[in-house]
Amino acid sequence: MNVSPRTRLRLLGVMPLLFFFGQGVHYWRSNELGHMLWMCNIGLLVLAFGLFFEKPLLVRVPAIWTIPGIFMWFFFYVVIWGVFLSSVLVHVGGLVVAAIALRSYRMDAHSWRYAFGWFLLVQLLSRFLTAPQLNVNVAHTIQPGWERVFPSYWMFWLALTIVTAAVLWLSGLLWRILWPTRESSARRAASLS
Repeated sequence: MNVSPRTRLRLLGVMPLLFFFGQGVHYWRSNELGHMLWMCNIGLLVLAFGLFFEKPLLVRVPAIWTIPGIFMWFFFYVVIWGVFLSSVLVHVGGLVVAAIALRSYRMDAHSWRYAFGWFLLVQLLSRFLTAPQLNVNVAHTIQPGWERVFPSYWMFWLALTIVTAAVLWLSGLLWRILWPTRESSARRAASLS
């Protein structure tokens, strides 16, 4: 079967969609569907749509989130709760799909800003749409263990927001070092000559 690279890339969008639905089944069984609004889970939908509709920004934004997401998942989920197949597929599988997609879509210097704006939007939605006890995207209360450092949620939120912006910038930079947009590569080559 001879499939064009463009079609192959669009078909890759099926993978994050399957990972998302697998995670949905996991949370549906545990009666915690509110957890589906975590950035990593929603990012899979965005990544799938970006691949299906060939929208580079919709590929880049969730790709930027995969790097900090895998670390947060490991330290705040795996260490405490253990490993679940659906969760591994979301985080490790999502990172692999994003890396494959970025080989074609590349990373620009500005997508981290959209990833940050998306964080603010999804965190706000999490605050209004999810149960406070789930604390999805840390939208309701201080992350356990940080209560001594921050006397109020809003101080915690401000610090988290600043750190998130810096981490997303670094994540975008890492992807850009690996796979810069062709324009960035051409500009860098021109400045060196």
